[in-house]
Amino acid sequence: MTQVLIAGANGAIGSALASRVLGHHADARVIGLCRTPEAFGSGDRCESVAWNAETDFHDDIAARVDDVVGDSGLDTVIYAAGLLHDPSLFPEKRLEDLNADAMVRAFTVNCVGFGTLMKALMPHLRHRRFKRIVALSAKVGSIEDNGFGGWYAYRCSKAAVNMLVRNLSVELPRRCKPVSCIALHPGTTRSPLSEPFQQSLSRLRVHSPDETAGNLWRVIDGLKEEDNGSFYSWDGSRLPW
Repeated sequence: MTQVLIAGANGAIGSALASRVLGHHADARVIGLCRTPEAFGSGDRCESVAWNAETDFHDDIAARVDDVVGDSGLDTVIYAAGLLHDPSLFPEKRLEDLNADAMVRAFTVNCVGFGTLMKALMPHLRHRRFKRIVALSAKVGSIEDNGFGGWYAYRCSKAAVNMLVRNLSVELPRRCKPVSCIALHPGTTRSPLSEPFQQSLSRLRVHSPDETAGNLWRVIDGLKEEDNGSFYSWDGSRLPW
């Protein structure tokens, strides 16, 4: 059975991706990592694991995942956890808004969480089947595409996860080939993350979580080894780093 691990499985995009996989692939099993595993649920084809992107950096997360993955290994890993705002953090409009604690939190969730999780998952990626490793990034993390400025913590943390993807795309083929590791921009999705920006969203193309999941899964399902180390948008087009 194909095993798909989704980190951030309780979020709008993560939960929609889990539903997409379970609904369209009868041979797939989804492992959801999230803060509230009871909300994600468990069954014959899905299992939840308690995990917090801000705090779970220790070896115990590896043990928790080991118990659920078993000997079959992982075929797809999707890092869908992300932090743009919450009651104590909001995207900066100017340099004077920059806050060190906010930047640390953004880097922790958007980048460090992915790196430490991949460290824990490495033993489950050494089988000989093709593996897909996907970090949900953001177009605003592109250095070349940045023409507006602002959003310091979010932009910088997404640029950092893009570099992490590039690093992994060099190392993983040496250790667990065949594999494709990419960064993927999900597009603007109607969710709690985008809710405070409704006025700006009126000028953008906005997708429902189900639409976003469908778009992303088409890209993920179509990945090949030669795509390793790429930065893609939800429609399959390449984005500049």
